[in-house]
Amino acid sequence: MTAKTLVSLSAFALAALLPLPVLAADFAGNYLAARQARMANDFDAAVHYYMRALGDSPREPRLLDGLVMAQVSAGAVESAAGAAARLEELGADSQVANMALLADELTREDYDAVMTRLDDARGIGPLVDGLLAAWTLLGQGDMSAALTRFDEVGAEPGLGRFARYHKAQALAYVGDYEGAEALYASEDDRPVQMTRRAVLSRVEALSQLDRNDEALTLLANIFGSDPGEEIAALRDRLQAGETLPYSHVRSVRDGVAEVFYSVAAALEQEASEAYTLLYARVATALRPDHVDAILLTGELLEDLGRPELATRAYRKVPRDDPAFYLAELGRAAALRAAQRPDAALEVLDQLAETYPELPKVQASRGDHYRWQGMHLEAVRAYDAALDLYGDDDPSKWFVLYARGMSQERLGSWPEAKRDFLAALSLNPDQPNLLNYLGYSMVEKREDLDDALAMIQKAVDIDPTSGYFVDSLGWALFQLERFDEAVEHMERAAELMPVDPVVNDHLGDAFWMVGRQREAQFQWTRALSFDPEEAEAARIRRKLQVGLDAVLSDEHKSTEQLASDGG
Repeated sequence: MTAKTLVSLSAFALAALLPLPVLAADFAGNYLAARQARMANDFDAAVHYYMRALGDSPREPRLLDGLVMAQVSAGAVESAAGAAARLEELGADSQVANMALLADELTREDYDAVMTRLDDARGIGPLVDGLLAAWTLLGQGDMSAALTRFDEVGAEPGLGRFARYHKAQALAYVGDYEGAEALYASEDDRPVQMTRRAVLSRVEALSQLDRNDEALTLLANIFGSDPGEEIAALRDRLQAGETLPYSHVRSVRDGVAEVFYSVAAALEQEASEAYTLLYARVATALRPDHVDAILLTGELLEDLGRPELATRAYRKVPRDDPAFYLAELGRAAALRAAQRPDAALEVLDQLAETYPELPKVQASRGDHYRWQGMHLEAVRAYDAALDLYGDDDPSKWFVLYARGMSQERLGSWPEAKRDFLAALSLNPDQPNLLNYLGYSMVEKREDLDDALAMIQKAVDIDPTSGYFVDSLGWALFQLERFDEAVEHMERAAELMPVDPVVNDHLGDAFWMVGRQREAQFQWTRALSFDPEEAEAARIRRKLQVGLDAVLSDEHKSTEQLASDGG
């Protein structure tokens, strides 16, 4: 299902970002400041400047539309209704204004106003409007008409699974769990798309039908033996014989919130983060406890480069919710992105105290330390995480991989290699792992044939990765297969033209096949791309005396170190 099928996307202007004015005294200044703030995804500043500009020109449609969009993006959907109403009075057609007005009418349960709006084509788009009409008919008490409308939406090409999911939700909402389960279990050509929320909704419906065993089987089939904290808690309740309440839709408002969330989740991979955020924000405005919409909002804000807004979103997940730890992990990541590593670590430390048996929390602490260059602390956190995993739990491969990276940085190569090999035994086709281990072995000139085979496998899995192709060329270089090395390194330089290491390696390969002028050109390019200082000094030395002399000096230094007992 494509974004075009889901909704008709509104156009967003793209322009280079300009510095935000410190003081914008006139209309033009305020408008430009608002526009640039919105393009920078600084939604709070955009609201501020749009409101100032509207003080000078209160009936300007561009300002009202921009204000509504900024308010909805900032999470102030309720406040946006005022400007949206003024915009509508001016006869402007604005999709985001219609979102705000629909949210306001649904919050007030003014279903007649909603139906009038949809009948007048003042909605959002064909899919959303059709589903909103169905839920609104249900709010008006006409279940038969609502089900017919769900079916009409489902008859549209590509929308069948989407519409049947919402129809199943509506049936469950009115207590027809048999009807909902019949839709979930259907094997026709338009089955319900079993997203995570659809699975959990079906589990609750099955539990209401006293079919906990089937619900447990469904959870096991979908989530496996390591389902995570939330699913594990749900599984425990089912095993205890508890009848789960139906919580996915408790009101018509909840049903409409589910429409907006479903669209946001579907758009996540299809449309811009800024556009997807509008749907996620309306979902949380209609249902403030929609945890999945809150988590999605936080992720989108992180992707938009607004970590401070992301932390604000993540904090809305209540402490007693099973997904609280996920929200806190997201908040820690956002704090780190906001250059507040101490605050991020404080969140992770508190999580470790609250969830002492959850390996993901300890692993996240390890990641935090590793990213900060605190590798000894990282290893200790990874140790704690690995102690919590089962012996043959395949999901621990990344923790082993990450601990190996920190061990390597600490100079503990035997321990690092042992971790890499253990990770590889759990995930033998992971290209990043294959490349990292293979490249490390090449750098240490250890088991070069095995290293080459690992890197070649990584390249076979992802031939478009410049890192992998460069590693393959470098392994061939170390094996003194220089002609072959040049071929792969030239390809790596095409894939990663501004990487200093790739250009440096290509220069070395050129030198070894007698293409010395091209080698000097590549080394000069490498210097222009800001290599680390130690590498930059080595490149400058190669430009002065050539690679042969540099290698000879390095060989003599190694021999001297060995003779000194180093």
